[in-house]
Amino acid sequence: MSIYTRPVVLLLSGLLLLTLALAALNTLVPLWLAHDNLPTWQVGLVSSSYFTGNLVGTLITGALIRRYGYNISYYMASVVFAAGCAGLGIMVGFWSWMLWRFVAGIGCAMVWVVVESALMSSGTTSNRGRLLAAYMMVYYLGTVLGQLLISKLPDGLMNVLPWLTALVLAGILPLLFTRIVSQQQEDNRKVAIWPMFKLRKARLGVDGCVISGIVLGSLYGLMPLWLNHQGNSDAGTGFWMAVMVSAGILGQWPVGRLADRYGRLMVLRGQVLVVIAGCLAMLSNTMMGPALFILGASGFTLYPVAMAWACEKVEHHQLVAMNQALLLSYTVGSLAGPSLTATLMQNYSDSALFIMIASVSIVYLFMLIREAGHHPTPVAHA
Repeated sequence: MSIYTRPVVLLLSGLLLLTLALAALNTLVPLWLAHDNLPTWQVGLVSSSYFTGNLVGTLITGALIRRYGYNISYYMASVVFAAGCAGLGIMVGFWSWMLWRFVAGIGCAMVWVVVESALMSSGTTSNRGRLLAAYMMVYYLGTVLGQLLISKLPDGLMNVLPWLTALVLAGILPLLFTRIVSQQQEDNRKVAIWPMFKLRKARLGVDGCVISGIVLGSLYGLMPLWLNHQGNSDAGTGFWMAVMVSAGILGQWPVGRLADRYGRLMVLRGQVLVVIAGCLAMLSNTMMGPALFILGASGFTLYPVAMAWACEKVEHHQLVAMNQALLLSYTVGSLAGPSLTATLMQNYSDSALFIMIASVSIVYLFMLIREAGHHPTPVAHA
């Protein structure tokens, strides 16, 4: 039986529309603020308010899913995100934009928790890797298409906000034609998030999401700076970033299938080794194209495999709480990684970007090797 059931396809279709709007906003908001001559520190605070909203949205969504179910929680998340988009045009200014980006951050995190939890609850141990791979492919595809949209259309504030808000609300439509339920009997027992961090059997999944946050946050935030310092034009920087993200898209399906077939532990160890190899290749400054490609293909696929690892270690009624814990872990990593890496790059050299990514990957590899000696992961059978 195909894993791409009607609810899964419609859920991912809605996610694609929401991601288009998110990608466009994440690029345009800093540009709009810069055009209004806001100082850099205020631009940074507006960005931070969005990530703070992510944390809040992640914490509250589990209770909403238990109370209202996946569909209504998804509708609520979309409406909150749409309000965050529309609000940017209602009130213009530093403080109001901090508020509306905070609201948008809550809505986005709610969407992610609902979609990830629904996919995990609908899937089984033997197909969750492929489901998460499809999720990440749709997310990155939406990111790329969102960038293409804003490159082809007028980017003025009031030119963009109406169609972005409409796009977010349109993301609700696919879910009106299906009801998302898990394949197992629904269980609404209340499960706290914080005990999920203490589960020894799921520790490598949680740690992997932190590492993934550090890696992807650093690559997204600081790779353009590194490319610029290497003498690349804006167009050249955009090209190389597109190569890296495209590699992440192409890597999702084969990595997800390998994880389902041979087990998460083996695939995670291989991914981390490739990340380290990619960093070493970038440090040697030879064959940047292939090096960036393998770095993107391995780095951008860490999160779904680590998530699948953690989710297969908990009971069905704990999946939503575990997904919240994993998204929190990823967010913490994506906030802390770029800050520390940027400081190292400023005080030492741009090579600190790849040294930092390789260092945290080596630490995670040691953890994976140690786990292999004590608690091998059973191979999932199709």
